Amino acid sequence: MNKATKVFYIAFALVILTVGFGVIAPEVFEQATGTIRTYINTAFGWYYLMIMALLLIFVIVIIVSPYGKIRLGRDSDRPEFSTFTWLAMLFSAGMGIGLVFYGASEPLSHFAIQPATAEPGTDEAFKEALQRTYYHWGIHVWAMYGMVALSLAFFQFRKGQPALISTTLKPLFGDRMNGPLGTLVDVLAVFATVFGVATSLGFGAAQINGGLAYLFGAPQEYWVQMVIIGVVTLLFIISAWSGLNKGIKYLSNTNMVLAIVLLVLVLILGPTILILNLFTETFGAYVQNLISLSFQSAPLDAENRSWLDGWTIFYWAWWISWAPFVSMFIARVSKGRTIREFLIGVVLAPTIFGSLWFGAFGTTAIDIQKSGVDLTAFPTEQTLFATFSQLPLGIIMSIIAILLVSTFFITSADSATFVLGMQSTKGSLLPSNQIKILWGIAQSLVAAILLSVGGLTAVQNTIIIAALPFSFVMILMVIALFKALNTEHQLMQRKK
Repeated sequence: MNKATKVFYIAFALVILTVGFGVIAPEVFEQATGTIRTYINTAFGWYYLMIMALLLIFVIVIIVSPYGKIRLGRDSDRPEFSTFTWLAMLFSAGMGIGLVFYGASEPLSHFAIQPATAEPGTDEAFKEALQRTYYHWGIHVWAMYGMVALSLAFFQFRKGQPALISTTLKPLFGDRMNGPLGTLVDVLAVFATVFGVATSLGFGAAQINGGLAYLFGAPQEYWVQMVIIGVVTLLFIISAWSGLNKGIKYLSNTNMVLAIVLLVLVLILGPTILILNLFTETFGAYVQNLISLSFQSAPLDAENRSWLDGWTIFYWAWWISWAPFVSMFIARVSKGRTIREFLIGVVLAPTIFGSLWFGAFGTTAIDIQKSGVDLTAFPTEQTLFATFSQLPLGIIMSIIAILLVSTFFITSADSATFVLGMQSTKGSLLPSNQIKILWGIAQSLVAAILLSVGGLTAVQNTIIIAALPFSFVMILMVIALFKALNTEHQLMQRKK
């Protein structure tokens, strides 16, 4: 079970070919992938909106249905991790670096640079900026992760199947998933995981470098980012070697504590009353407008449609491309929970915490922008540090933020090596250290090589393209899951 399979070799070869193309002809690579991505956004935007909305509806249906009582494992199984650790682990894997990277910059962009529908710099744009950010990082994302993870966890722990995407489709395709069709599905999952995490590592290195440059005058250059990637690679390899119960568990708890400390400091040192009032109103408006936001495609408004393509459709494709990695990791750490407990935890807890995060950081950044300090003049990776510089204890908060990005960085890479190890060793729940470390080094090299040629945009394009075929796999997974849950429920009823 711990030996590398053909999924490993095929996916590894595809990764090398793609990176090679990006290095040899970076401009051609970026232009070609950009053209395909633009076409997908235009032609399939409605499809992405529909699929994300339907997945949320499916989650609600399962939570309130009798299926919610089914346990992910034997009826006697109980959770392996405490609720706090469990939430910290799925949160760290699911959004990690992105929260810190975009916490201040995305709401600020929606307010000052390019609002969805309002006039830039207005009070209406302020409120809309927060609502749209909650939408992009909120309940739809976690419902999608939750459904894919539920399918994986159910077949792994309830039915004893290998921890592979392909095995979740067996109720529909039977043993054909043991052949080339199953290999194709698993290779697609590995490919999306490698490039999704490599992009995240690139962003993380850039933000750590940006923070060090802003605070201490460190050079913001490629070689500094290589040093950062090298140090972090060493740390997450040590963590990966120590296993799931030590490395990722302790790192995730550290992430959660640092994130809570930073959030509390922003709430106290930022415009506290404004944050609380705006969060109350905008989160309420987000919940109230959830249905209209979910299906808004702006077919007759070219400007708004362009905004949706650049933000909402981009995000939906981006999150779908992350689904194999994040959902497989969430599934792996969720054994023993009931389906109802699992879905409520996966969907609601990160949505509420993430919205509060963006409410606090976004409100603070926009309030500073309105006071006359132009935060939009800074690159995205420095926006957060420029925001902190206008607050008391700004240096301390910036140092905490750099630490948080670093621990998120390590946790994401560590979690990804674990998942990649599972996917390329026939679904082993304890992949060998050699396989994990090989994937870990490969991820870091991909990030380093692509940073050297400025290829992160092309990689984003590539995984968004990969998200389209995986979205069809996701639909099949949901159909197969409902079929299996119905069979399981009938079996349980007969046993009573």
